[in-house]
Amino acid sequence: MSENADVAGNVQGRPKTLAEAKQWMKDKLAAKVHPMNLVSQEDGERLIDALQGLDGASWAAVWGKAGDQARTLADRARENGDQGAAATLYMKASGFYFMGRFPCPNHPDKERCARAERETYVLAGACWDNPVQRICIPFAGRSGEGSEIVFLLRRPQGIARPPVVVMWGGVDAWKEQMTAACNAFLAAGVVTIAMDNAGTGESPVKGVQDAERQFLPVFEWAARQADLDADKVGILGRSFGGYWATKLAHLHPERIAAAVNWGGGAHYMFQPEWVESSRYPDSYLMELVETRQRMLGVSTDGEYIEGFRRLSLVDQGLLDRPSAPMLLVNGKEDRQCPIADLHLLTEHGSPKAVRLFPGGHMGNTPQTLPTIVQWLSAHVKNRAGAA
Repeated sequence: MSENADVAGNVQGRPKTLAEAKQWMKDKLAAKVHPMNLVSQEDGERLIDALQGLDGASWAAVWGKAGDQARTLADRARENGDQGAAATLYMKASGFYFMGRFPCPNHPDKERCARAERETYVLAGACWDNPVQRICIPFAGRSGEGSEIVFLLRRPQGIARPPVVVMWGGVDAWKEQMTAACNAFLAAGVVTIAMDNAGTGESPVKGVQDAERQFLPVFEWAARQADLDADKVGILGRSFGGYWATKLAHLHPERIAAAVNWGGGAHYMFQPEWVESSRYPDSYLMELVETRQRMLGVSTDGEYIEGFRRLSLVDQGLLDRPSAPMLLVNGKEDRQCPIADLHLLTEHGSPKAVRLFPGGHMGNTPQTLPTIVQWLSAHVKNRAGAA
């Protein structure tokens, strides 16, 4: 299904109006795709209609109130011993809070929603068949950076020393949005570690040029676990996170069984011409530039352009190095990340597998995630054959 098929979604080159944003959300709601995939049709239509503006206070007021109401019901169900109902309601609350902080918590009310999203997600996940474990490990951050890395671990049942896939999202989908991908890997007998992309969520670093530093301690932690087969891990970077998966695959192939770049850039995405043309893509709801700036840790347009420019893997001289096995995935009509970056990656270094799907950013079709899970699961289960 094309992400660019609806009228509202075709608004390009300027911010969407409130009316256009509402229609865009309703189209995504009907299709059950990000960012509306965690909200029911009935709740979504009601709350979208209630929105009075796209500013932080107006936005968070609607979604945050809905989250608070669902959380109150979840607390009551847990007190009454109904764990199943509590888990469902906590997940419902987390979905509302996610929308309340979307695309990034650039307002105090949205920041409250971000904290509540994390809390209710862990409460919901604790009741699942493959429960969520929230794990914190030390991180040797620089001055002004964080001192720990937080990730969410889930294990398949009945498998001794299963392999591991570490995954992260882009600028707006954080570790709490990895549920569908985690479920698919768990069904394939793979442990999942969901963490936040650099500069997002609880990440201890901003999206600076060497932010790959934050992923390495997680790989090392997994390798030390006697009950995991994680001398080499699989990695999956979604959207902007695909950039870091690509960089890590070239910098540390000895640690990585295989890597998937699902919709991320490498060079062209970070050039001033693309930065300018992708300010208001039809596939994005609102505040893409503001969200990217927050990820980079910058506040001006000049800093944004320079911060992106410094991320180019061509300019860093990495693309002709040998890499871990890689799968490159995207939608053919992506206007957030240029398809030219995928072609560029195939022209340098180790050979890569490529799968393009119909539609816009990330090529979200019913076949996309299963294709990724099948490829990456096979590689982490048979590392010798994949090397």
